[in-house]
Amino acid sequence: MKFIDEAVIEVFAGKGGNGAVSFRREKYIPRGGPDGGDGGRGGSIFAIADRNINTLIDYRFARLHRAKDGERGGSSQCNGAGADDVYLRVPVGTVINDSEAGELIADLSQHEQVALLAKGGRGGMGNINFKTSINRAPRQSTPAEPGEHRKLKLELKILADIGLLGLPNAGKSTFIRAVSSARPKVADYPFTTLQPHLGVVRVDTNRSFVIADIPGLIEGAAEGAGLGHQFLRHLQRTHLLLHLVDIAPFDPDSDPVKDAKAIALELKKYDETLYEKPRWLIVNKIDLLDSKVQAKTVEKFIKAMRWKGPHFAISAMTGDGCRELCFEIMKFIEKTRQESGT
Repeated sequence: MKFIDEAVIEVFAGKGGNGAVSFRREKYIPRGGPDGGDGGRGGSIFAIADRNINTLIDYRFARLHRAKDGERGGSSQCNGAGADDVYLRVPVGTVINDSEAGELIADLSQHEQVALLAKGGRGGMGNINFKTSINRAPRQSTPAEPGEHRKLKLELKILADIGLLGLPNAGKSTFIRAVSSARPKVADYPFTTLQPHLGVVRVDTNRSFVIADIPGLIEGAAEGAGLGHQFLRHLQRTHLLLHLVDIAPFDPDSDPVKDAKAIALELKKYDETLYEKPRWLIVNKIDLLDSKVQAKTVEKFIKAMRWKGPHFAISAMTGDGCRELCFEIMKFIEKTRQESGT
């Protein structure tokens, strides 16, 4: 199934039913008085988060969503029936914005969380409501309220603890395969993932974290080059970013230091807040280096980067260093969860 993380829809809540103007007419009951009932309310439209859904593909094609109108009031003080509400099921992590007003409607980050998208109109009042001691035969009623109409933008932001960042072919997909059960495509030639992948990393029986792999970034991504910028939103909920760097690229003219700095710059251009997130530098593919110069090459790279934060040297292909890295990530996540109280 194709991964869709954006959609624009229109929602039309139902109009309420009009109030009725009616008088009681029965044998032996002269001047029975008003008995017009109220109109029913129109149906509202809600969004509900569902962890069993992982894409917005249904809303890419079904763009219009309407609730039914309420029924009008009747005689004998019969109120019109209210219309059923409509519930739109969306993936957990969906952010809903009013595309015209530019305001946030809801951020559905928990399973079964519900948000009102468009409120149905109230039904009108029947003439029985206007009866008084001096107006015993009122002929007025009130019209129904219209339902709300909104044009909404849906954005899916994946819920993950860890986000992977790097150039295409930096080894992100291989890494997530090595530490979890996720199975994104990998190959021995340069290419990039086309859609995000999630993997659950279990450090032991009761300790785990979720890691997200997004398509690789390239220089100019913040201006629209490549695919990676389209999926950077999925890193906004993460606690930690792992910046993977290919220390032994296919192209002999490639400079890992220059490439790593370019990715950091693209991240800063896209979102300053995302750039300020905790970020660890992961030097990957050390298995392609001679064992005698591995440590020296990594040390030289870190020095050239002027990197002051945590860094790790691993081989996602052979698994060398991956287990130790996962334990350090788990410690960081547990500390973050404890500090935030989650």
